[in-house]
Amino acid sequence: MAFGSFDKGEHAPMAEINTTPLVDVMLVLLVVFIITAPLLTNAVKVDLPQAAAARFQDKPEAIRLAVKPDGRYFWNDAPVAREALAARFASAAKANPRVELHLRADKSARYEYVAEALASAQQSGVSRIGFVTEAP
Repeated sequence: MAFGSFDKGEHAPMAEINTTPLVDVMLVLLVVFIITAPLLTNAVKVDLPQAAAARFQDKPEAIRLAVKPDGRYFWNDAPVAREALAARFASAAKANPRVELHLRADKSARYEYVAEALASAQQSGVSRIGFVTEAP
């Protein structure tokens, strides 16, 4: 196998890439993987003990806030005044920083009432807000 030189004469550099070493290495790797693949699938069988325990579920407290079409608010199904929303949100966020707000607004409720509730929740530190809807 002759390699070309950098002279401009008769011996120009070789322009072809020799792929034979590449193919040789790939075939060797293929054979190695074929031999080792069955060893990776076999596992040691172990009889593990069985235990029954209840699953631990860390569910944060959820505030259910309903907005009626006439602007009335219901905090967990109990009526609450508009002026008391900020204090209630602040106390809930202070008790549990991961508290969630599930907001259910009537479809004919004015957006103003929903926006007031959202602003009050945000200013009080409640950042996890979800809108509850009903499937058709």
